[in-house]
Amino acid sequence: MEKKKKIKGLIAAAFAAYDAFGNIELGTIPALTEHLVKQGLKGVFICGTNGEGPSLSTDERMAIAEAYIAAIQGRILSFVHVGHSSIGEAKRLAAHAESIGADYISAVSAFYFKPTSVENLVDAMAEIAAAASNTPFYYYHIPTVTGVQIDMLRFLELAEERIPTFQGIKYTAATLHEYQACLQYKEGKFDILFGYDELLLPALAVGAEGAIGSTYNYAAPLYQEVIRLFSQGDHEAARNLHFKAVEMVQLLVKYGPIPVQRAIMKHMGLDLGRPRLPLTLLNERNEQLLLAALEKLKFLHYVEMYH
Repeated sequence: MEKKKKIKGLIAAAFAAYDAFGNIELGTIPALTEHLVKQGLKGVFICGTNGEGPSLSTDERMAIAEAYIAAIQGRILSFVHVGHSSIGEAKRLAAHAESIGADYISAVSAFYFKPTSVENLVDAMAEIAAAASNTPFYYYHIPTVTGVQIDMLRFLELAEERIPTFQGIKYTAATLHEYQACLQYKEGKFDILFGYDELLLPALAVGAEGAIGSTYNYAAPLYQEVIRLFSQGDHEAARNLHFKAVEMVQLLVKYGPIPVQRAIMKHMGLDLGRPRLPLTLLNERNEQLLLAALEKLKFLHYVEMYH
């Protein structure tokens, strides 16, 4: 399979939506998709961490992927996360994603029985990727969640040999030295998409051009302005604006990332319902404290300013 060009720009890690009974709410996805398109995003990452993929059944994940791809209508790129602690279920998800026309698939490592070596991890990823033999594959590296901390340079060396569809890595870790080394592996052969929103500016400094993140759902215009300022050499302005995002992320740490972001989306007119346990919504008091803090930071004002 011919490799696709590297992706430049921001990709939103999309949310799942639920009805009052806790069932997935597919009817909300078209409005969510329109919102993301209007944010000027390059693509959507479906059923990842922010989309609660690990908390959903395989059938639910398939239904959500179908709904997003139908709503996207080819206007922006579609990434379907197919990772699962069951390799068999991951293969089902991969084959399904290819059958509905996903542009890319991605998978985390198994996170219950974990790979014991780089070789073991590549064997698992190769089996998953082979179930969608015509769709480019990204490994989703997120060690803080999976507990799998493995040498990504060695992973690149082995994946290059073992996975014909291998396109790159969704690199969600703060180890910028390794991230840069992966970017420069064989003169930039693979696409290494950065996954920590609050470290986007440092990642740009070491060569990042594409990124996937949760806060891009509602703050993409601010980050896009950071990218523009950095590319024009106005590093002080880029640094000052990026700090607005850092201040917002500090609130995510304080109150919980997914509850906070769902509250922000609700404030913007997109009520996504109650997430799956053990995730919860903010209580009314904390939601009001969050919105007051955002107002004090003028964060949403900055987002709107650059829209």
